[in-house]
Amino acid sequence: MSRTVAIVDYGMGNLRSVSQAVQHVAAGTGMSVVVTSQPEQVRAAERVVLPGQGAMRDCMHELQRTGLREAVLEAAATKPLMGVCVGMQMLLDHSEEQDSPGLGLIPGRVRRFRLEGLRQGDGSRYKVPQMGWNQAWPTGGEGPGATWPRHVMWAGVPDGAWFYFVHSYYADPTQAEHTSAHTDYGVRLSCAVARDNIFATQFHPEKSSDHGLLLYRNFLHWNP
Repeated sequence: MSRTVAIVDYGMGNLRSVSQAVQHVAAGTGMSVVVTSQPEQVRAAERVVLPGQGAMRDCMHELQRTGLREAVLEAAATKPLMGVCVGMQMLLDHSEEQDSPGLGLIPGRVRRFRLEGLRQGDGSRYKVPQMGWNQAWPTGGEGPGATWPRHVMWAGVPDGAWFYFVHSYYADPTQAEHTSAHTDYGVRLSCAVARDNIFATQFHPEKSSDHGLLLYRNFLHWNP
């Protein structure tokens, strides 16, 4: 297995900014970064990043059409995999967006924001999509009362750090322990999920300044 981070290119991701962010944190590590639409390069990589933008049904269709679906599923079973935005939503079982099936790697559903009539603290209406900066609160912890440990991917990231979001749908995992962080936007929702060697965020780390880069840096050194 090569010391390569493969960024999956199935035609539906913000590939340029993701690849630039990962290349930045990979400098000096001896790891190379490749944006690829070739299943064999995904299989050969040490780590895999699955980005996504747009409608989940379109993303799933393109993942299947390009032959990358099976390579991503193999990666999810055998190596560190990081999903971003719709790349996170695709990990779940099903989405309300166009009644779309997902990859079924994390039990749960992707739900549409229903914020009609709700107002924010300043009296303004909630806008959908949520577009802008919001705080993320990692779940878990240590010591008495902790149900599960805080995920190691959050090392160095403070509680309540700000990240950049653009989304109209949100993940609702079936099992609470799969929520790695939550945020609040009209409802409390999962903004990061994790299971075994999978970690994923609804927000865009590549657009989230130093804390976003730190997550990508942690991913390069994560050994689940």
